[in-house]
Amino acid sequence: MKYIKELHEGETIRSIYLCKGKRSAETRNGKPYDNLILQDKTGTLDGKIWDPNSQGIADYDEKDFVEVVGDVITYNNNLQLNIKQLRIASEDEYNPGDYMPTSEKSVDGMYEELLGYIRKISNPYLRQAVEYYFVKDEAFIKSFKGHSAAKTVHHGFAGGLLEHTLSVTKMCEYFVNAYDILNADLLYASAVCHDIGKTKELSNFPDNDYTDIGQLVGHIVIGVEMIGEAIRTIPDFPEKLANEWKHCIVAHHGELEYGSPKKPALAEAVALNLADNADAKMQTLKEIFKDKSGTDWLGYNRLFESNLRKTSLSEESKS
Repeated sequence: MKYIKELHEGETIRSIYLCKGKRSAETRNGKPYDNLILQDKTGTLDGKIWDPNSQGIADYDEKDFVEVVGDVITYNNNLQLNIKQLRIASEDEYNPGDYMPTSEKSVDGMYEELLGYIRKISNPYLRQAVEYYFVKDEAFIKSFKGHSAAKTVHHGFAGGLLEHTLSVTKMCEYFVNAYDILNADLLYASAVCHDIGKTKELSNFPDNDYTDIGQLVGHIVIGVEMIGEAIRTIPDFPEKLANEWKHCIVAHHGELEYGSPKKPALAEAVALNLADNADAKMQTLKEIFKDKSGTDWLGYNRLFESNLRKTSLSEESKS
């Protein structure tokens, strides 16, 4: 197969991809066409079928594995595939593992590193509650290792939730060493567990889409409920500590308009919000700049509320 990251403008390709998304639309002249999002483990690619009723286009739907023939062009500084032919591929023609974007880092290595931070938690109540999921719950561990951290914005790949969680925890370690006002046990427990609700908010690959509970409740509230479940298994868990831990999870998005039911009121909640926001934005920039060459302006980005481009120094480092 021809992986998406290997495509170049001007190529004509024949390859099998997962149809991640499909939307029918009309041109200004009222002519129907299809928008597709094609996916393999290296990324996604926008596809266009300008004549969906042509003889070479078979019936297909989202989540189908499709063989496409088309021309690779550049549109708005991004590659796009103009599809001339399409058919549904049979199961013996593809390996599903080739179509799930995955972390470039070792999942087992990252998980062992995360367990190291859990072992640093000296408070017996917090340690037992975190271990309830991350040590004792095999189903949770399997799901957590394979999950993404988001549908599209950042870490939207298998292992992304683990990679993001470890990065946030490492940043929190810096805060702990730099600012003695922070309770290390509470901050580590909060960092490790801040996004555990995403294991239920998002479905597994290849769907990686919002579940019903994800749409209705969201990962912050789901996470607090999961923490509450762990707390109830531990006799005499201090009520004040439980509320402080839950607050860190509830407030980790920082602002009400970003989905947090409460704004940070504890130093540990502030630190967690800063670490979470920093890692999410830096990873988003990494994904935006991936495979982009030169220092052309990339256009307005809604998340950053700014026009973006790579620094010239990043190009000099390659030479």
